[in-house]
Amino acid sequence: MSIPRSRDLRFLAGAAGVSALGDFMAIFPLILHVQQRTGSALAVSALIFALWGPVVLASGVAGAIVDRFENRRILIVASLGQAAAVAAMLACTNSLWALLPLMALLGFGVAVTQPAEFALVPAAAGPGTDAARANGLMETVRAIGFTAGPLVGGALGAAHLLWLALALDAGSFLVVTAAALALHARRRPEPADPGTPVRAREGFTFVLRERELAITLTGAVAALALFSMSATAEPFFVTDVLGAGSLAYGLLLTSWTLGMAAGSAGLAHRAGRSSVAAAALFAVGLQGLGIAGGALADTVFVALIGFSLGGVAHGTKNVLLRTLIHERAPEALRGRAFAAYNGARNGAELGALVLGGLVVGAFGARAALLGAGLGPAAIGAACLLLLKTNSTEGRVLHARVQG
Repeated sequence: MSIPRSRDLRFLAGAAGVSALGDFMAIFPLILHVQQRTGSALAVSALIFALWGPVVLASGVAGAIVDRFENRRILIVASLGQAAAVAAMLACTNSLWALLPLMALLGFGVAVTQPAEFALVPAAAGPGTDAARANGLMETVRAIGFTAGPLVGGALGAAHLLWLALALDAGSFLVVTAAALALHARRRPEPADPGTPVRAREGFTFVLRERELAITLTGAVAALALFSMSATAEPFFVTDVLGAGSLAYGLLLTSWTLGMAAGSAGLAHRAGRSSVAAAALFAVGLQGLGIAGGALADTVFVALIGFSLGGVAHGTKNVLLRTLIHERAPEALRGRAFAAYNGARNGAELGALVLGGLVVGAFGARAALLGAGLGPAAIGAACLLLLKTNSTEGRVLHARVQG
């Protein structure tokens, strides 16, 4: 990938990567601490839902905020609030009832900052920058954060240094604040019709109304509802099926995130502007086949190959979907469109975690992992066919109008 030269885009991508690193570095030891202290799976589930629930439930409100206020300012204010929330957790790590509302505040910050970051990408990249290359840089740096965060967080948790993980996470939000303060780029959204209120639901309405966007994003979210079962199945697959331990599990996760970085950096920008939606759905299918290939493995080495290939497709898909939203959504609706996709995506992942537990319990880890791979592969293929049919119908209608 030819790295975009925009100073602001590099600052924005760096902020996204640092935020991912800090969050995943703190979440893993915090979950482990709550599990060890309470011995309750319900308490761990409540903690996870407190963090990701607001990303789903408040996605409409978050999108409206992003499309109403200047986005750089949103990043500054939200990041300072997130830093304060994590700092407060340092004083109450032994109280679940104090942690839950603080995690919810952190989650609402995620709901707002993620669409704000991606809505800012065109302004930060500058005129003439290819959207796929700009999104590729954003996703690559985020994938590096996703890779390093669990590794560092796991080490800090094993050393009983939860306080340090939280302190570093709070510091990461201050770094994001500093990066936002350094940005020259601004996004000051204006309603398409002056005087028209910014309605939260319009992001969902637009995504469902725009035919190509609806097919592609709905397919991607539906695939995630099955694909994310893999998160529940993977530890059982490694230990019970492959007979390996925590090192193999860590290698499996790392191979996936490194594959994501490679796909984001090296493949996504090669799709032509007219084929972004089709390429994204093709990547959805390949992502599923990678997981299914890993599920059929009898050795860790073969499973690593499948997961690496799936990670490459996953990173490519993420870049292409965000590029598609940039290209299809009008400027006035871009924040709400990103928030709508973000909310649907995270909702699918939360549902899949529950579904994965049921499938693993009923059919075993290998079967759950196969379902997590073959289901998305089938969905990707079906949506590709639907997209092609829609495109053919559009050309026929256009020809009739012209005739």
